[in-house]
Amino acid sequence: MRSCIEIALSPQLMDAEAQGLIKKARDYFDIGIEAGRCIHLVTMEADLSPDDLALVKDEIFTNPVIQVSSLSPLDVDFDWCIWVGFRPGVRDNAGSTAMEAISDLLKREFLPDEGIYTSKRYCLTGKNLSKNDVEKIADELLANAIIQQWKVFSRSEWDASKGVGAIIPKVLLNHEPKCDVMDIDSNEALQAISDARNLALNSRDIPVIRDYFLDPDVVASRKKAGLSQPTDVELEYISQARSDHCNHNTFQGLFRYTDGATNETVEEVNLFKTYIKEPTLALKDEKNWVVSVLWDNAGVGKFDDTNNYVITGETHNSPSNMEAYGGAITGIVGVYRDPMGTGLGSRLIMGSYGFCVGDMNYDGPLKAPLHPRRLLDGVIEGVKDGGNKSGVPTTFGQTLFNQGYMGKSLVFVTALGIMPSMVDGKPSHEKTTVPGELIVMSGGRVGKDGIHGVTASSEVLSENTPAGHVQIGDPYTQKKMHDFLLAARDEGLYGFITDNGGGGLSSSVGESAMLSNGCEVWLDKVPLKYDGLDMWEIWISESQERMTIAVKPENIDRFMALSKEHEVESTVIGEYTDSGKLHIKYNDHTCAYVDMDLLDKGFPQWEFDALWMPPALRGLTEPVLSPPKDVNALILSMMARPNICSKEWIARQYDHEVQGGSVIKPLVGMKHNIPSDASVIRPVLTSMKGLAFSQALLPWYSKIDAYHMMTATIDEAVRRLIAVGGTLSHMGGVDNFCWPDIQFHPVKNPDGKFKAAQLVRACRALKDACMAYGIPLLSGKDSMYVDGYLTGEFGEAIKVSALETVQFSATGVVDDVTKCMTLAPKVSGDLVYVLGTTANEMGASEYYELLDQTGLNVPQVNFDQFKVVYRALEKAITNGLTASAHAVARGGLATHGALVALGGGMGFELDLTRVPVDEKNGMPGMDALLFSESAGRFIVTVAPENQSTFEKMFKGMACAMVGRVTDEHSCFVIKGTDGKVLSDLSLDALEAAWAAPFGDMI
Repeated sequence: MRSCIEIALSPQLMDAEAQGLIKKARDYFDIGIEAGRCIHLVTMEADLSPDDLALVKDEIFTNPVIQVSSLSPLDVDFDWCIWVGFRPGVRDNAGSTAMEAISDLLKREFLPDEGIYTSKRYCLTGKNLSKNDVEKIADELLANAIIQQWKVFSRSEWDASKGVGAIIPKVLLNHEPKCDVMDIDSNEALQAISDARNLALNSRDIPVIRDYFLDPDVVASRKKAGLSQPTDVELEYISQARSDHCNHNTFQGLFRYTDGATNETVEEVNLFKTYIKEPTLALKDEKNWVVSVLWDNAGVGKFDDTNNYVITGETHNSPSNMEAYGGAITGIVGVYRDPMGTGLGSRLIMGSYGFCVGDMNYDGPLKAPLHPRRLLDGVIEGVKDGGNKSGVPTTFGQTLFNQGYMGKSLVFVTALGIMPSMVDGKPSHEKTTVPGELIVMSGGRVGKDGIHGVTASSEVLSENTPAGHVQIGDPYTQKKMHDFLLAARDEGLYGFITDNGGGGLSSSVGESAMLSNGCEVWLDKVPLKYDGLDMWEIWISESQERMTIAVKPENIDRFMALSKEHEVESTVIGEYTDSGKLHIKYNDHTCAYVDMDLLDKGFPQWEFDALWMPPALRGLTEPVLSPPKDVNALILSMMARPNICSKEWIARQYDHEVQGGSVIKPLVGMKHNIPSDASVIRPVLTSMKGLAFSQALLPWYSKIDAYHMMTATIDEAVRRLIAVGGTLSHMGGVDNFCWPDIQFHPVKNPDGKFKAAQLVRACRALKDACMAYGIPLLSGKDSMYVDGYLTGEFGEAIKVSALETVQFSATGVVDDVTKCMTLAPKVSGDLVYVLGTTANEMGASEYYELLDQTGLNVPQVNFDQFKVVYRALEKAITNGLTASAHAVARGGLATHGALVALGGGMGFELDLTRVPVDEKNGMPGMDALLFSESAGRFIVTVAPENQSTFEKMFKGMACAMVGRVTDEHSCFVIKGTDGKVLSDLSLDALEAAWAAPFGDMI
């Protein structure tokens, strides 16, 4: 029996969703909609009586105070009606939640062939609306063809008795599951299989794979298991395991690095080992607070005597470029599972985001899969739903714009958790699998969604990228699983846990079985969303909200009972063995039988040629510019730049107060609208200890040299953390690389050698900075191939590559959160100090970008000099000598002085003649003093009574009193090097310019 409930806001109430659509249609396409209403549809395929339907409608789906509902189409006037619903097989989170609510209310279970499906219809009126207009709205604003379907009805076509009809997006595969044998008689045959199945096998891996399956001993062993040639399950497993996404082949590759200035060539044999692993292990030995690094889903640090914190970072670029909302929500809930699967499992305590997209107002000829404006809307919404609906605070985030991200936008997500340092008398960060333990899958079910996610992430985005790797995350299911697993952990019911992320079961079971040295998996036991999946699809699907757990047989009954109590589905799908084999069965027939050490069978290193050409040899020079004459107008223009201006409209959408531990908020200052340097939370509410967190993104400097991009990025993250009360003595890092294709090809990638050299230099810089500042890398991620092919004006495909980008996260323990600091001045009369020197370092700066210049003098980091200042500032903050502190970043002293002034809401005076300078590139001119992005600098305010003590603390360092905070006026005043007023801007004018670009989006 099919039925449908329609729910809408009462007619007298404003429909915010419809109003948002009206605004977007006008702003994006200049389409005028006079009025609109959004109606929610709940379509049910279930044997429910009329009384049941009425009860469900009134008790679950309708708020009688603000909503109206009906079991027949609501009578809402329109000229055009657009219906939007999910495609078959796409996760319908609201529909799944509705099924649970109805089950609870009616005390009945749904049958396997029953379901609930949600959709919407938009009733639009407008005398000038055409069918083309409405279809454009449906296709480009309301639906994404990858996951959604839509229909348009005119008033004349509408049948008020039928409405849109009972549309049931049920998957009907009509397919008998099978396991195919693959013919690999030649390298060419295996390459053809790889191409046809989108395995993305490296050509140098193909002979190794063939040699393994043709080895006489392997052939004999497999014959006993009933196999001969490799099966599709086995090749898919190898493809996942050997993908760059899972195996990090690029970072473990061989680089022949040639310096174009000297013609000297050196071999870098393993970037990961040399520049990440070795320095991190060396620092781990020095830092007693480092608990676990490099092997688990996330890194672990000591929070206090009884708790450890967990941190990791991730990207979800390729899926988000195909379906922005689904890719982003999957990214955030996916990275949340990493702390859940670290050690014996942690409780989630915060998340963060970073978005790198093209120009929101782009109106040129290139056509991306999603316009940057729509893509940003989607990823913001996805991270919001994934975070807010998981009950996890989102306390920090960054958004930046560059045309290079038109090819592939970047979506960074970070997650932190906390867990007791001991569980059941054992260290919580230790775990292993043991022969005889049962393999349990908990959480969601398996479908076709998410198939080939990691292989798609290991390729350049093109028109051939399969949409099947896009998933829709379900925060509700994951939240229930999160709470259940913490309860099971505390009862000591399991000894190993990991998440089902990239590669699905093939990764989680395949990797965990290496610890026991074998496993037997029963794929027919794996719960499916619908029948008809082939064995290989079950094995590699990346369907979300799933964890793999090792449970001893004696604990399985209690584990399952607890799972049922929390309404989480858990299923035994196999057992760990010590057979040395990965043995996969379906209905007791073997469909995979390979050695556990297969991936150690001599697979070759990937190899890259890297050619570094120094900036000067590439023709980069400093531009010839005279000093600006209208500094007031220039500062206002800088404040309105997309990469400087207010992003309050984004931050306001995220809940940072949930869990009650927020100390330093994402937005601070008198009006709570200035982005904070970093966030601070109290993960243990009975303690005054805090966890500080910051991030930095400075990809523009890669235009000149990725080495200095990396050092400046890390330095900014460090300064941001110190500005709120963090310390170098306890600071861990997370490096998240996003890099364009580095494999040279004379036609497809002619600059590959240079981009490879940039990667080498960035890795060298990573080690230099981390060793200098004493920052162990607790976790990290590399996401290669941030390139895309866009359709040009005449139908041509144009390759667009993103800037070489690294997001660096820093975190550390704050012993006393009452001493934490914000950037906002507090009291009139306080003195303004600048710490650190300003040099003529405007290469790739925001100022040069404004003038359409690149320059040569990129900011450089002097670790030894800077550390002295940083430690002194740490001491000053701890001793209560500072009233505010702020790290100077993108845009220089002028823009960040303005932000500090806006934060305090008082007059702010700055004298350029007093600013400490460095003459390494010549004496900085007025424009450099204002807009240089030299690293290592802070703006600090100090009460007059603390002046003497503060200055003694910084004696001999780059520290100068450059101005004051005042209530005598409400302006930002800058005196030039000639002692005359160079700029005098009211705070109202500054705020108006800063808020204008996106102000109407709040």
